[in-house]
Amino acid sequence: MRSHEYGRDVLSGRKRKAVPEVAAEVGLVAEDPASGFCGAVVRFEHGQVVLEDRQGRHRLFPLRPAGFLVDGQPVTLVRPAPAAAKPVRTASGSVKVEGLRARTARDSRIWVEGLHDAELVERVWGHDLRVEGVVVEPLDGVDVLADRIAEFGTGPQRRLGVLVDHLVEGSKESRLVSAIRDDHVLVTGHPFVDVWQAVKPASVGIAAWPVVPRGVPWKEGVCAALGWGEPWEGWRRVLAGVSGFRDLETPLIGAVERLIDFVTEPALG
Repeated sequence: MRSHEYGRDVLSGRKRKAVPEVAAEVGLVAEDPASGFCGAVVRFEHGQVVLEDRQGRHRLFPLRPAGFLVDGQPVTLVRPAPAAAKPVRTASGSVKVEGLRARTARDSRIWVEGLHDAELVERVWGHDLRVEGVVVEPLDGVDVLADRIAEFGTGPQRRLGVLVDHLVEGSKESRLVSAIRDDHVLVTGHPFVDVWQAVKPASVGIAAWPVVPRGVPWKEGVCAALGWGEPWEGWRRVLAGVSGFRDLETPLIGAVERLIDFVTEPALG
C-alpha cells in the first residue's frame, strides 16, 4: 500500500484528551514544564500565580491553558472560587441580620425580675429581640406580678412572657406563679437563687458560686465571699464575663428562648 492513500495523518480523526482545570488552592504543588520550576501555590499577584519551591524561592507564572503539571499530568490552573461567606452568629447563636433596623415594638412584652436580669438578656439576646421588636422590662420582683398583669391587659396580640428566678417546687416564686391563669401569659424560670448564678462560674473566673448562709442577702454574701466589694461591683464582673450563650447555664437559655417564641408566634383565631 502507498501511505498517501491514508492521507497526511492517520490519527487526525482522534479527539485530543481534554486538559482538566484545577483550582490553584494554596498549598497545591505544581510544576512549570518549560522551566522545570516546581513549588507550592502561595498566592496570586496581578492575575498570575506565585509558586514557592523547597528552598523558599518564589516564581511568578501566568495562568496559561495546560500550562502546568500536577502529579505529572498537564492541567490548566484556575483561581479558586471565592469561599462562601460564613453567616455571622449573634451572642445567642442565631444568624445575624445585617443592616438591621429595629422593627416597631410589639404590644407583647417580656418581663424579668430585675435590672440585672434585663441586662443579661440584652447582652445575649439583644439582637434577636430587636429583630422581633420585643421589649424587655424589669418587674422589680414577682410579688407584684398578678397586679401588673391585670394592669397590662393581655390578649391574643398582647402577650406577656415572664422570666422568674428560683422557680422550683415549694419556693415562694412557684406559689405566686401557680396563681396565674391567663392563656396569653407564659411564665418560665430557672432554678438558681439569682440570675448571677445562671452564669457559668468559669466564665467569671471562679471554681464555683459560694454557698451563702441563710439570712444573708445572696448578692452581698457572694461579694463578701469572693472579695468583690459591693453588689454593683460584683455585677460588673459577672456581666463582663458573658460574651454569648455558652457562658450561661442551660436552664436559663431554654427559659428565655421559650419566652421569645411565645411572644412572637402568630396569634390563633
